[in-house]
Amino acid sequence: MKVRLEWKYQSSKGLNTVFRSDELTAGESVLIAEDIERTKRVKELVFIDSFDDSVWTMKEMKAYLKSIETEPHDITVFFDGGFDVQNRSSGLGCVIYYSQNGKTYRLRQNAQVDSLVSNNEAEYVALHLCVQELEYLDVKNMPVLFSGDSKIVINGMRGEWPVVEKELNSWADRIEKKIVQMGIQPEYALIPRRDNAEADRLATQALKGIDITGTSLV
Repeated sequence: MKVRLEWKYQSSKGLNTVFRSDELTAGESVLIAEDIERTKRVKELVFIDSFDDSVWTMKEMKAYLKSIETEPHDITVFFDGGFDVQNRSSGLGCVIYYSQNGKTYRLRQNAQVDSLVSNNEAEYVALHLCVQELEYLDVKNMPVLFSGDSKIVINGMRGEWPVVEKELNSWADRIEKKIVQMGIQPEYALIPRRDNAEADRLATQALKGIDITGTSLV
C-alpha cells in the first residue's frame, strides 16, 4: 500500500497549519508518523490511501500492517520478453521482489515459448507469466508495482495507448481479468532497459534453453 500522511500541526504559540507528505509505503509512513507524534504538536494525523483516497487512522494502519505480515506484500515485479526472429522462439523473464514475515525475497522465473509472433507479444506474455507467479504466491488484494521497458505493454496496460493488434489485445484482456480476480491494485512503471537487466537476462537465458526458477532471500 502507498499512502500520504496528513497532519494538523499546532505551534507553541497556538498557530495551526496542515502538512502533507510525499507518497510512502505503509511501513515507512507509520515510522514517520510515530516520530511526528513525539513532537506533541500534532492535533490530528491520518493516512490517505493513494489508490482510492480512503482515510486510515494510526490504529487502523498498524492493524493492517499486522494482518499482512505473513502474506507477500511490498511487491515489485520486473518483466521482459525476447523474440528470436530466425527461430520464431520467445524467451520470457520474470523477477518478483516481495516481503513476508519480516524478510525480503526475490523470485526468478523464465520460460521459452515457441507459439508467439513478435517481440511485443513476448513482452505481454512475460507480464502474464508474472501474474501467474503472483497467483502461485497467493497474492490477493495487494498493490503491485509492475515494471518493464516496453512502452507498448506499459502504456497499453495503463490505458494510455490503444492495443490494436488482435493477439496483443487478447493477452491484455487475460492479464487484466486475472488482476481483477486477484484483487490486485496495479501500478505500471516504464523503466530504462538498464534497470530491467535481471528480467532481460532471464529472457535471454530462456532463448538459449537455460531454465531458471527459484526464490531466495535478499
